[in-house]
This record gives sequence, C-alpha cells and structure tokens, in this order.
Amino acid sequence: MYDGPNIVPIAALIGDQARASMLTALMSGEALTATELAAEANITKQTASGHLAKLREAGLIVVASQGRHRYFRLANKDVADLLETLMGVAERTGSRRVIPGPKDAQLRKARVCYDHLAGEMGVELFDSLQKRQLILLAKDDSELQLTSSGRKFFNGLEITPNLPASSRRPLCRVCLDWSVRRHHLAGAYGAALLEHCFSKKWAKRVEGSRVVQFSKRGELQFRSELIN
Repeated sequence: MYDGPNIVPIAALIGDQARASMLTALMSGEALTATELAAEANITKQTASGHLAKLREAGLIVVASQGRHRYFRLANKDVADLLETLMGVAERTGSRRVIPGPKDAQLRKARVCYDHLAGEMGVELFDSLQKRQLILLAKDDSELQLTSSGRKFFNGLEITPNLPASSRRPLCRVCLDWSVRRHHLAGAYGAALLEHCFSKKWAKRVEGSRVVQFSKRGELQFRSELIN
C-alpha cells in the first residue's frame, strides 16, 4: 500500500517543457513578469498565464503586485533545491538540450543558484573552505558545519549573514552542483558570499541569465581573498 505524499501532481507540473523553462528562469532568484517568463518558454503570454496559475496553485511559485505589474518568483528554497537536484539528474543521465546555448560554458563556470554561487568557481570555493577546515562536512553529506575558524575567517572579511533572530535558515548547507556534480556552498553564508562578490564589484549578473560574470581583476581578487 502506498504511503506518504503523492509526488505525481508536482512531477507532472514540472515535467511540462514550458513550465520547466519558466521555473528554471526563476532559479536566478529574481522575480519576473509573465511577459518575461513567456519569452523564456517561447510561448504566448496568454498560455504562460495559464501555466503560472497552475504553478501558483501548487505552491511552487508566489506572486507580488507592484503598480500595474505582477512579479513571479519561486515560493521558497525547497523548490529551488528540488529544481537544482533535477537538473543534476538530467545532466548525469545525458538529458540535455539538443542545441546548447551560447552561455552554457559561462553557466558552468559561475552562476546564481537561487541566491548563492554555483558552477566551477562555487565548487572550487567549497573545496578550499573544506580543505582549510573552515567548514566541516559529515561523512554522509547530511550536515555542514561552520567551524570557529570559519566564523573568524568570514568575520575578518566582513561577510556576515543578515538573518532575523527568528530565522530557521541554516548558516551553511551543501548544494549538489548539477554541472560539476560536486558540492557548492548554500545557506546564509552562501548567500552572503555571493553578495560579497557583487558588492566588491568582482562580478555581475548577466542580464536575462543566471550567469555570474567575473572580471579578470575580480576573479583574481576572488581567488586571492576567498580561496588562497
């Protein structure tokens, strides 16, 4: 007898190509309009509205109104984690787009994963933090701990998460990278690190993409300050 939540409705929603494209676009962490999401999915705005209504009803996205516009974003980090995991499985099993996009190489190097840094540079950073024992990963990958040395390291760089006292968000959490297939850093410190890269002007987001583009100087500073 089947026991537990029914995954079929959620799987069916995500499994549609247009809805999958819109959800993937929202992995940037930014809120987008129905028009922008329709363009991402290559469908009409009317068709997009129908898909967005279903995603909203299922609790996968939320909407906020500002003036005449309505902006859609992922409902929470659980949805982002689910999508990143599915992308990892798709990559591992060879289920990819027939024609790779021109930004594929850039996506693999550095990209936004909801609110933290992913891609080769994110994985390289994680490996460095772990090697220096600034973070400790449980043997079964179930838990990631920030050490006292790690806290001192981040405080010295003025990298501190801005969390309300009531927040239940973990300080550090592992996220399995779909392109490198190894861990990068998520959680409050993962978000603070990405914001640090932006505030230092080492990198910027490429408009209309999840790509994080580092300048030559920014990449050198990133490696010097954070990786060593």
